[in-house]
Amino acid sequence: MTDSTIPQKLTSLSKSKFRSKFKLNQKDREYIAAKGLETIKEHAFQFVNSRIVPDYPKNDGKQTPMRGHPAFIAQHATATCCRGCISKWHGIRKGRALNEREVDFIVALIMGWIENQLDKKKD
Repeated sequence: MTDSTIPQKLTSLSKSKFRSKFKLNQKDREYIAAKGLETIKEHAFQFVNSRIVPDYPKNDGKQTPMRGHPAFIAQHATATCCRGCISKWHGIRKGRALNEREVDFIVALIMGWIENQLDKKKD
């Protein structure tokens, strides 16, 4: 898992009918503009560390809301919303806590998706 795999993963995920339906809305874009990408990245780290990192996360499969924060939308778009999706899409098995390298990869993927969304014209 390196930074060079981020664009490849994003391309692969964009081919999924389910994953590709997620988009940032105007409210998400305004929130990002107001807070800045560094703050959004900090939030993403907090969400991943509290909801995804544990070996058996509480409410796994239901712990990431479908709206309410740009990072949540990005987690669904990048299949980093639960340990099942992470296992299926990224090959990081369930049943053990994520390590620092894996967390960094997941957050980089989330932020890469958000940045790609910001580069696209609003729908």
